[in-house]
Amino acid sequence: MHRAFYRRFREKYPEMPTRLVKGALADAARRAKSFMKLKKQSKACTDKPEVRRVTITYPDTQDWELQGDAILLRTHREWLEIPLMIHKHYIRYRYGGWRPSKELRFKIDDHKLVFYITFKREFNVDYNLSNVVAVDINEDNVTVAVYRDARLVYLERIETRLGKIIIAYAEKRRRIMKGHHWSDRIVRKRLKKLSRRERNRKLDILRKTAKRIVELARRYDAVVIVGDVPKYKKMIVERRKWRALRHRLHQWSAATLAGLLQDSPVHVEFVDERGTSSIDPFSDKRIRRWLHSVTRVAARRGHRHVRAKVYKLRLRLGLADDYIVERDFIGAINIGAKWLRANGLHPDVRLVALAANGAHEAPAIQVSGGQGTNPALKTPVIIKSH
Repeated sequence: MHRAFYRRFREKYPEMPTRLVKGALADAARRAKSFMKLKKQSKACTDKPEVRRVTITYPDTQDWELQGDAILLRTHREWLEIPLMIHKHYIRYRYGGWRPSKELRFKIDDHKLVFYITFKREFNVDYNLSNVVAVDINEDNVTVAVYRDARLVYLERIETRLGKIIIAYAEKRRRIMKGHHWSDRIVRKRLKKLSRRERNRKLDILRKTAKRIVELARRYDAVVIVGDVPKYKKMIVERRKWRALRHRLHQWSAATLAGLLQDSPVHVEFVDERGTSSIDPFSDKRIRRWLHSVTRVAARRGHRHVRAKVYKLRLRLGLADDYIVERDFIGAINIGAKWLRANGLHPDVRLVALAANGAHEAPAIQVSGGQGTNPALKTPVIIKSH
């Protein structure tokens, strides 16, 4: 693009600085790439990209600089100093070991300048192949199994409740659309606001979940193993004829969580998770029947006014030999064991998973969108039956 368009722009606008021409070419390439991606997904409504908001791009740091609470911009006359409205998110990255990248983008919005600054940081990812954090992503929870030296040492369940959130927002959309058409301006405005709130809430929950998984991986110097759900998601969705269930599967955030983990300073691998939730890892026998169970746990919340809140933990229990096992935990255990076997290691799942007497329990963390305390609960994993 630089070879094809740079000379033409310089001849047409001789007074324009070179940095603006380079920035315009970079911005055009980014827009074209995004349009081609949307076109493949059948989300683009036009035959060519349309520029609705103009953004100015400075491609190199020699033309701009961060200096204290201000930013310096190089113009065709002199350097221009613009004060910044500092917020906590900026301070976290500005003074937290991150450094700004070369490119700066900004636009004029309602008589003010909005700057887009990208910060980057290099991490050293150290991991041991025999240490594994296996992640099983489900609709309402994410279960984690930790292996150290190919031996199961820790289990955890993260309650995301994303399935309930999807159902609740679908019902809100149905109420908004009742008796109205989608072309109504007020209806479109309300739907857009509702979709933004749902997206932000789900993304906040997924970021907290990814942060917890990254903490475990860095603590144990482990590889993060994720069940490859997106690969078979389309096939699962097409088999379902129930419209509401198809909507829930389309809104499944497995790919988003996998992307957040890949953008984190950990090493991520994917394995085929077919059959991992139906095979007993202790006897390698298939569990044919599952029973649904609901465990209610009361947890204290609040600071000044202490109150109790009841949480529901939906479990699926199956009988395997002399033990009653929980399906989601079995899926995480089998995902980690499958990857270890593929790399020539022999996983030991009996060391911590089998309790000496009674039931073995694992912590369940309730993750909610926005601010608030997230209590740690207990949920049964393996129960010894008589």
